[in-house]
Amino acid sequence: MSGVEITRRKFLVGSTTAVGGLALGISFTGQKVEALPNVTDGALQPNAWLQIRPDNKIVFQLDKTEMGQGVIASMPAILAEELEVDPRDMVVELAPVHGDFQDPMQMTGGSSSTRTRWDVLRETGAKARTMLIAAAAAKWEVPLDQCVAREGRIHLTGSDRSATYGELANDAAKLPIPKEVSFKNPADYRYVGKPLRRVDSIAKSTGTAEFGLDVRVPDALTAVVLRNPHFGGPIDSFDTTEAEEMPGVTNILQISAGIAVVADTYWHARKAADKVTVAWNKGPLEHVSSDWIRSTWEEQAKQEGKSVRSDGEGMQGLDLAADVTTAVYEVPYLAHATMEPMNTTARVTPDSIEVWSPNQGPQIVQSLVADALDVPLDQVTVYSTLMGGGFGRRGIPDYAVDPVEISKALGQPVKVVWSREDDMRHDYYRPATYNLLKAGVDDRGKVQTWTHRIVAPSIMATLIPTMSVMAPQWMPDWLTTLLVRGAGSLMKTRDASSHEGAGDHPYQIDNIEVEHVYFDPGIPLGFWRSVGHSQNAFVIESFIDELAYKAKEDPYEFRRRLLAGNDRLLTVLNLAAEKAAWGTVKDGISEGIAIHESFGSVVAEVAEVSVDNNKIKVERVVCVVDCGLAVNPDIVKAQMESGIVFGLTAALKGEININEGSVVESNFHDYKMLRMNESPKIEVYIIPHDDKPTGVGEPGTPPIAPAVANAVYAATGQRIRRLPLRLS
Repeated sequence: MSGVEITRRKFLVGSTTAVGGLALGISFTGQKVEALPNVTDGALQPNAWLQIRPDNKIVFQLDKTEMGQGVIASMPAILAEELEVDPRDMVVELAPVHGDFQDPMQMTGGSSSTRTRWDVLRETGAKARTMLIAAAAAKWEVPLDQCVAREGRIHLTGSDRSATYGELANDAAKLPIPKEVSFKNPADYRYVGKPLRRVDSIAKSTGTAEFGLDVRVPDALTAVVLRNPHFGGPIDSFDTTEAEEMPGVTNILQISAGIAVVADTYWHARKAADKVTVAWNKGPLEHVSSDWIRSTWEEQAKQEGKSVRSDGEGMQGLDLAADVTTAVYEVPYLAHATMEPMNTTARVTPDSIEVWSPNQGPQIVQSLVADALDVPLDQVTVYSTLMGGGFGRRGIPDYAVDPVEISKALGQPVKVVWSREDDMRHDYYRPATYNLLKAGVDDRGKVQTWTHRIVAPSIMATLIPTMSVMAPQWMPDWLTTLLVRGAGSLMKTRDASSHEGAGDHPYQIDNIEVEHVYFDPGIPLGFWRSVGHSQNAFVIESFIDELAYKAKEDPYEFRRRLLAGNDRLLTVLNLAAEKAAWGTVKDGISEGIAIHESFGSVVAEVAEVSVDNNKIKVERVVCVVDCGLAVNPDIVKAQMESGIVFGLTAALKGEININEGSVVESNFHDYKMLRMNESPKIEVYIIPHDDKPTGVGEPGTPPIAPAVANAVYAATGQRIRRLPLRLS
């Protein structure tokens, strides 16, 4: 057995993140920036996103990673619309780490890809088109207004003369980038707003698309890593004698994450890993269990928390109420459970480090790797791959450090592949929370007061130490540590993800008090699809339903009354009720409704449910979404469907339990997924808009759990206040 010592300057171990080709690169503002990616001589490359080469190849650098959400199709369409080229004729490349892509960091999450790139991609297309027209006009010695861009060519009006973009690229690249351009009228869009075929569909259907697990580097070995199942626990001792004799094994070594077993194939490495005898220290969280967390919640909820919203009389408004309704809602920890488990391939040489990784943040991968090996950032090249799901998990690419440590020690490329059990027990989990709600209702059923005390940890307070690797490399360790501690302490009570969707709910109530009581048992936390909205929508929309029944009012009409004046939400809510034919379900079916705003979008869902022998079956879901302009309606619908199925899995099955500071669940037999035969019929309706696009990757998830819970109550009279939904 061999060992490797890794220097970590900032990462806190145990914490729970030219004329023709324009070779120098000039931004649209005229500010000099770093060299543009993949520069080609003679190409028109006005910025980091677009390159038009002399061979007429139009290359789009996709700076957001593709994890199934469709940015590989929707984002090129935005640029192509203004460039006047069919987006399906463009070459899409997953972009390297580059300064132009950082806002403030190069990362994919928060349903932000299309909405944050709408303006820059329209500008990119329009400015490149303007430069190509100017180059053609100068070449043909005609006025600008006699040249028009159409289908990847510049045409001279009134003649058969034309030139491809590639033929004009070198001349266009010599022109100044225009400061102002005109944009197309949305009524003339040919690609944006249309259900175009996804450019990755054929490759994914034929198995030629490259995911992380598909990466093949010559002479690469495969490794699995044994990790302590107890959070924060070290290794007391281990014996590799028997494992070293197993077929295919080349090395067994200790790295920062645990014990790496290296072999010629994954199966050989996995079988040998089973023969390693390890004494795991249970570490500082040995006393932590799900029961202990729940009992501690109850005590914490008696404390006054940090106020995140206070309207009117706040908590004191309860004294004005004729009747007070009290309820406690709980949600469990959840794993991401991506279908493709964590993996990364790395090749470390004395001069360079190459990393092939499915990730949501290539800049974070670069920083983690550079920090782990104590090298400059520019020595690390990250090649992002397609990924079989992200849902926030791959925004914390801790798994990318393992293969670089091993590759450095062995002098050979290495691929590390996690098992499902590794993935389930070493995740960064959706927080578990405890919610104490009280509402004061007058004798006419009007809600006068709403109070909500959220007992929850802070995702950001947990992740800030990990993200310390993003600090400038010139910053001394003592200053990084000081800033990390300060920021972590501040975020304990100011992390918006703890109360988003709860502190800003839209219902018109005179007196509102929302508090956050910080309580962190120490379980690693991360961003899970829709983040705080995922749990807070369940809590808010379920309690609103309770109050509707308390007022003896239809839940849909009750919401309409409390949303009076909010035209956007009412439009979505009303259309959902209309499309679901609210109030006319057939015998044996009950319905529930919920509405929630997240990531700039509003989604309402009606769930139709049947209950047989205490078994809940969701028969139909009607979903209405207002997401601004739907760049590709098919992708919007697919993301709503995906978010609903993802949310149904959590609502009906998802639960991570803790015992002795470790996760009980291990695989899909005890952390179950929604099966195809359990999936309901889903109908999606999109509110038509010309406004800028808003998020679609996550907003479909929050309303589904409360919609189903509300339908279950309508069917059974049982108000289930704890996820997953189980009837007694």
